[in-house]
Amino acid sequence: MSDKKDEENLENEDGPTTVVYVFPNGDRYEGECSRSDSGELVKSGVGKHTSANGLTYIGEWREDKMQGRGTLQYPSGAQYEGEIKGNMYHGAGTYTFSDGSMYKGHFHENRLKGVGTFTDVEGQVWTGEFHGKEAIGLKLQPVSPKEEA
Repeated sequence: MSDKKDEENLENEDGPTTVVYVFPNGDRYEGECSRSDSGELVKSGVGKHTSANGLTYIGEWREDKMQGRGTLQYPSGAQYEGEIKGNMYHGAGTYTFSDGSMYKGHFHENRLKGVGTFTDVEGQVWTGEFHGKEAIGLKLQPVSPKEEA
């Protein structure tokens, strides 16, 4: 948050401060901030950032980056919920595509990585080892008789 705002009441505070900040481009941040080593006010703690184009992130921040657990909601209807590191999907999470299909598993720097489950739009569940766009040993899970009825 390198843009300046009226910070008179924040000058002498230690630890996180709760703010509502509207950026010149129309983005909005509501949540906790703290001072960086250089003295700038940065997103740190829990907060909600809504971009002017409709992308919303609600979750944890560290040094102005999405870091920890959070939820990203895209204007298309797609959504990611899970662990984030350095503004990227990283760790365990669930990505729901705009068509309703869903991947639940591990991510590494915004890519599917490791064991996971993909549920297609018809409700069929596929499990396997995911590596980006590839899925090694992908298996269709049998549907139980209760689910067919």
